[in-house]
Amino acid sequence: MPLRLYDTAARGVRDFVPLEEGKAGIYVCGLTVQSEPHVGHVRSAVNFDVLRRWLVASGYDVTFIRNITDIDDKILIKAAEQDRPWYNLAYAMKRELDQAYDSLNVLPPTYEPAATGHVPEMLELIALLIERGHAYAAEDGSGDVYFDVRSWPSYGELTRQKVEDMEAAEDADPRGKRDPRDFALWKGHKESEPTTASWPSPWGRGRPGWHIECSAMAEKYLGSAFDVHGGGVDLRFPHHENEQAQSRAAGHPFASYWLHNAWITTSGEKMSKSLGNSLLVPNVLERVRGIELRYYMVAAHYRSMVEFSFEALEEAASGFRRIEAYLERAGEVLGGVPDDGIFRADFVDAMDDDLGTPAAVAAIFDTVREGNKLLSEGESDALRGNAASVRAMLGILGLDPADPHWATGGADDLHGVVDVLVKGLLEQRAAARADKDFAAADAIRDQIKAAGIEIEDTPEGPRWSV
Repeated sequence: MPLRLYDTAARGVRDFVPLEEGKAGIYVCGLTVQSEPHVGHVRSAVNFDVLRRWLVASGYDVTFIRNITDIDDKILIKAAEQDRPWYNLAYAMKRELDQAYDSLNVLPPTYEPAATGHVPEMLELIALLIERGHAYAAEDGSGDVYFDVRSWPSYGELTRQKVEDMEAAEDADPRGKRDPRDFALWKGHKESEPTTASWPSPWGRGRPGWHIECSAMAEKYLGSAFDVHGGGVDLRFPHHENEQAQSRAAGHPFASYWLHNAWITTSGEKMSKSLGNSLLVPNVLERVRGIELRYYMVAAHYRSMVEFSFEALEEAASGFRRIEAYLERAGEVLGGVPDDGIFRADFVDAMDDDLGTPAAVAAIFDTVREGNKLLSEGESDALRGNAASVRAMLGILGLDPADPHWATGGADDLHGVVDVLVKGLLEQRAAARADKDFAAADAIRDQIKAAGIEIEDTPEGPRWSV
């Protein structure tokens, strides 16, 4: 069956039909770089990375854009609280974000535009909206420019709301607005803000509003019409609603499909800095490897809420290690597992059904069970194809243990060091047993176990796991 995706605008699953055959353009709203990224932040990047990988595997030439918001009210406030330049804060947090993405094997985007590098495009789009009668400069001398929501009859169509039912926009002083729901396209410079956080414009010095940033960047790199716009479910309103309204009011078709991933929650609430329950990625990676954290995220459907707990994370990590253990055993028998495997039909069906990763993971475990049976039966020819298939399917999810990316960085490097140390102790244990010094062998085993490592004696030799 063809790839089908849940389109938020249509509120249902639709066949994916790109604007240009064999190509796919994707724009994903990146983060506002105001603070260190937590687990909830990076879920969107992981989910849309899976979409990208599946489209490429399905034969599409993918252009993948993920932006960075590096000028924003929140950045200015945080920087002032820390008594540092806003651009210094944004740059430092962007580096933290890059490291978090890399630790989870998120592929770099085709382009990663920053808002501060695209002010000219934003000014052009604002001027076009004013020219077409959908935006206006405030008459209160503030230098603000607003989108006139009443001028666009389709405003609210993405989230199926009526203007009368919406709350007032909170992104600027309401005094210069014709309607409290009008949102800021351009924010006039305030004396309380640093001059460096402003640019010249026909309406006076100022800076762009959040929504106009994404419209301008998406259209610069993907054109006035593109295939998929994605982001977290919390961005549907007002951000994505406003993006679509201003772009289409400017005469641009904009996105054909809207995809939104659900939150990671803690105690039933969205994981966020304001709740004080955020879990920074480096801290989480002190307890599990990057590949295990990614598996935890991927094993859930992208539209399903995930209630985070370390117990659930460690249980997921244990499950993934069973897949790894199979590939290790198969590799020892085969002299390595090839990477040219084919996808199982049920895996393909799952991925084509709105990126059904839970069913796709189930297909991988079914393949592993079959592989373990082949190992016990000594069927090396069939084993080769089976193990290669497991690697291929894991690769689509960004979880292939043999991917060179997982050989470097963070907790995965630590895992390699531990592997060397444990194997050294196991060699000492084997030597002690060969000398019939069972007391010494048992002491080494107890030492390893005390460190939280379990040893399993198998026909192929001892194996260890945390």
